[in-house]
Amino acid sequence: MKTDSVIKSEGMRILIDNLGKVDAERFISLIITEPFDYTKWQDKHFDADTDVREFSKKAMKVNSKV
Repeated sequence: MKTDSVIKSEGMRILIDNLGKVDAERFISLIITEPFDYTKWQDKHFDADTDVREFSKKAMKVNSKV
């Protein structure tokens, strides 16, 4: 099993590689500043097969409606 530190590092690398530094930081800010259950939100809006770029596009679209 991976440590929390390893998961954080891998997650950041994936976000930065796919979104770039600025949008990766924006994504994290959006997630941590809103009081909601991320897992329930993801299940409601996105299917498990959505790739990171498509996920980001859909997330930004959902965010713009709020």
